[in-house]
Amino acid sequence: MTYATKVLDLARQVAESQAEPVRKAAGLVVAAIRAEGVVNAFGSGHSEAIAMEIAGRAGGLVPSNRLSPRDLVLYGGQPPSVLTPELERDPAIAHQIYDLAPVEPQDVFVLISSSGVNGAVVELAGIVKDRGHPLIAITSVQHSTRMTSRHPSGAKLLDLADVVLDNGSPYGDAILDLPGGGSYGAVSTITSALLAQMVVTEAVEELVALGETPPVYLSVNVTGGDEHNKALESRYAGRIRRGT
Repeated sequence: MTYATKVLDLARQVAESQAEPVRKAAGLVVAAIRAEGVVNAFGSGHSEAIAMEIAGRAGGLVPSNRLSPRDLVLYGGQPPSVLTPELERDPAIAHQIYDLAPVEPQDVFVLISSSGVNGAVVELAGIVKDRGHPLIAITSVQHSTRMTSRHPSGAKLLDLADVVLDNGSPYGDAILDLPGGGSYGAVSTITSALLAQMVVTEAVEELVALGETPPVYLSVNVTGGDEHNKALESRYAGRIRRGT
């Protein structure tokens, strides 16, 4: 129970300390949706799990895309052999990922990286800002500030974002100490997923308060879910990608 207790305590701290940044992030999402924009989420490695929390899941927003290094293969025609563990450190792939996505000027971006220093995510953040999109970052402030950027500019994800959501994970991510040094029990995926869902639910609540019907997915495993989802997806034909 030690791990669970620590995670629950950290999740509570993150929820309380990040309430205002979450509100600001949700405001950016609401503005994009009201302008017929899409939420584009990107994370590599384990952070891709958080992009999956944002894009294309039950209870989430229909106008959403998950961007990924795999897009180089799925949409860019490159061989699967390009998908190496080191790829997330290559700034060049960010341009390809952005160019392959069905992006419009009114879109908002959520970039997730607990370290916030790898070349691809920092370069993508720079592209997003250069193109005038609002940018929300989910990262570990403690870990990122102790790291040296791997991007040629020296910038980190948290330096470029309009709103930074701190997942509260410690340097190295794990929260339980090993005898003789080292640690185990990672937490960033859990707290980052919490922040992602807080942003989504806050955005939905703001849309309801404005008298609008939020474009939200139903589970495909409930009666009428497929029909409901397909009708909403048709509103964003050519703007969202599903099934990968």
